[in-house]
Amino acid sequence: MVGSGDPYAERSRRVIGIDLGERRVGIAIGDIGSRTAMPFATLGRSKSVAEDAASIARLAAEQGAASMVVGLPLDMDGSEGTQAALTREWAEAVASATGLPLRLRDERLTSQRAERRIGGMARGRSGGPPSPAQREAFRARIDREAAALILQDDFDAMIGDTTEPKL
Repeated sequence: MVGSGDPYAERSRRVIGIDLGERRVGIAIGDIGSRTAMPFATLGRSKSVAEDAASIARLAAEQGAASMVVGLPLDMDGSEGTQAALTREWAEAVASATGLPLRLRDERLTSQRAERRIGGMARGRSGGPPSPAQREAFRARIDREAAALILQDDFDAMIGDTTEPKL
């Protein structure tokens, strides 16, 4: 379909989904053709956006992803608060640094949906409270799952739309 106007004609049909947090970045990988998203990795936030962008660019290259969808934490009334503005700023800077086209997707309640999907945190040894390492691993898993939900929501929004996403 070269010359067809299809933005994906000569590029990968894979997309990176991102759930940005203060300490971690949940990553999912999805395929536009099958419109499926899968949790992939959790990265620690770097000291700078440039370092975050380098990590995401490396992942995108390794996975053959040609674009990214970042969850935008809107307020419950749909407005953009402080966190949404910070996320938008980060996402635009990463998109600019990586050259990846960016789509923003409402991420309200994705972490709660992710936790319901995977279940609660396991108890620690002998039924006691979870260790700090167990808590950190659980939060990282939630972040990956939330990223997959963000990306899947974006794909699901395309149902009934036979065209590729507009970038």
